[in-house]
Amino acid sequence: MMTTEKSVFSTEVLEVGTEAAEFSTIKMAILFGDEAPSALRPSCFIINVVPVSKQITPGMILKINNQEYEITSVGTEVQTNLGRLGHIALSFTGLTEAKLPGTLYLADEEYPKIQVGSQIQILEK
Repeated sequence: MMTTEKSVFSTEVLEVGTEAAEFSTIKMAILFGDEAPSALRPSCFIINVVPVSKQITPGMILKINNQEYEITSVGTEVQTNLGRLGHIALSFTGLTEAKLPGTLYLADEEYPKIQVGSQIQILEK
């Protein structure tokens, strides 16, 4: 079956901070490129920094491995921070109004298993 989804962003997890998974209790994951400051690194999933090809908007899909989450809201800094630093927070809370500028809000579904080698994509439907 042909897929009609178009990739807007695609990266891979290079490293998992020692405390990164603890954020699952608040349904959040923090992404950061390899330039992450040492103070923040333990809290982050370290990713390859790659350009974002298009404006990220609600209704797009964030895919982590085979799990898909609809994007419900996009903080004002997400676009710039993701493309430049690889640094955004993912919030699996389903909020439709962005409370934090660097946060991408996603459908309130099961928290993903993120590990080294996990693929993270943003897809346009």
